Amino acid sequence: DIIMTQSTLGRSPGETVRLSCKTSSAILYNSKNYLAWYQQKSGEAPKLLIYLASTLQSGISSRFSGSGSGLDYTLTISNVQPEDAGHYYCQQHYDTPLTQ
Repeated sequence: DIIMTQSTLGRSPGETVRLSCKTSSAILYNSKNYLAWYQQKSGEAPKLLIYLASTLQSGISSRFSGSGSGLDYTLTISNVQPEDAGHYYCQQHYDTPLTQ
């Protein structure tokens, strides 16, 4: 299971936002943490932002960053912009079934 403390982003422009995610078991393999972050806007498919806990997906703004290890992970959005509004998911991609 994965628990997020906040998933819907609603903040003032320019702020830094941190979203937390806690897994119920370790998702570490070969020294890599198999945790991904997605952004979903209304009516759209989820967009991959971060994978392996901290690797930025190609084409994603560097305002997004991921960190964490073990059971606790964080997505940080710096200088948040209106276009960042949406729903955010963390998902383990260590094992099937994928859980978020």
